[in-house]
Amino acid sequence: MFLEKLEITGGNRLCGEISVCGAKNAAVAIIPAALLVEGVCRIENVPDIKDVQLILQMLTHLGAKVEKLDVNTIEIDSTSLKTHVAAYDMASRMRASYYLLGALLGRLGKAEVALPGGCNFGQRPINLHEKGFRAIGAKVTTIRGQVIATAEELHGNSIYLDTASVGATINIMLAAVLAKGRTVIENAAKEPHVVDVANFLNTMGANVRGAGTDIIRINGVEKMHGGAYSIIPDQIEAGTFMLAAAAAGGDVLVKNVIPRHMESICSKLEEMGVEITEYDDSIRVRRDGAIHGVRVKTRYYPGFPTDMQPQMAALLSTAEGESTITEDVWDNRFQYIGELQRLGADIRVEGRSAIINGGRLYGAPVRATDLRAGAAMIIAGLAAEGKTIINDPHYIDRGYSNIEVRLRSIGAKIERIYEV
Repeated sequence: MFLEKLEITGGNRLCGEISVCGAKNAAVAIIPAALLVEGVCRIENVPDIKDVQLILQMLTHLGAKVEKLDVNTIEIDSTSLKTHVAAYDMASRMRASYYLLGALLGRLGKAEVALPGGCNFGQRPINLHEKGFRAIGAKVTTIRGQVIATAEELHGNSIYLDTASVGATINIMLAAVLAKGRTVIENAAKEPHVVDVANFLNTMGANVRGAGTDIIRINGVEKMHGGAYSIIPDQIEAGTFMLAAAAAGGDVLVKNVIPRHMESICSKLEEMGVEITEYDDSIRVRRDGAIHGVRVKTRYYPGFPTDMQPQMAALLSTAEGESTITEDVWDNRFQYIGELQRLGADIRVEGRSAIINGGRLYGAPVRATDLRAGAAMIIAGLAAEGKTIINDPHYIDRGYSNIEVRLRSIGAKIERIYEV
């Protein structure tokens, strides 16, 4: 058996162009949404990542026909599903498997899906998902780690979300598009991938209005038809590349982005002293001199994304002066801090905040404790002096396609190594 590791030699400036793939967080919701469609869905700009491969395997197990036309294009035909029970071993390995609940409940009136797994950084309950399902007529129970939802008939209702949960907003949309009457979701999440899922559903014949605002109205339709749809660029991958360029220094054009999705990230980089130039579908990141510490607080969109918090901590570990990152979305997302400290980062955690005194980083062996923490280790390794070895890169592969190949194209010294 081989152990995979990423080996980075830091201190090399990044220069050139790098393109962003389709959004992971949109893809892992849009693919389950194809279960609602009786017909063929052609989905383009699909990221070639582990989480997408796993969710496609789950659809195949349910009876959908999945065909990969090329590395980033798939066709899904869910006309003849054979079961409402998701494969337990697969569903329990990723967070986004919970979208199968809303999709199967909406299509078949019943669903059984294991409690979700994925990255471990604190409690991420699905109580708001269940609240929404119950409001539109479903019975929901959990037995031996399996969430079971059933409904004789789904009907529209008004649902207020206690927090603007992305997962609950999307899952309720999936369950409600084929329900009778109108469903209204108040305090809905406004993230770009929520809008992308709504646009996909509408392309396939649904009637969803208001996505991107805090009130979403869904008028149920009798049936959805096939069609073609292209997933938006990945906001978090784009941000990761931008922060990598800022950490290592250099001049990088990040292509295939939607600049308005990047405003909170661009704002903080400019505040730190990084030069940002926006174009129609790309952003140029230039850093030559020193960067300065800032205060960052994660928020729901359009605020600073929680999925960029670890990467920002890595970058701020190299900045002059003191910085503070406050995590206002998840209860515990600082589990990676010890890994940055191995590289010499001066960080202390006080409640929901990390106080960072920037300085020099030095290469050392570290672990990717989860997907975004793994991306943070890459950013830190690019800025560190000497060699950094990142263990458990399979977490990184869940959300970034061929990360080492793409970073090498802009000058990074990064290799995937295998040890027996």
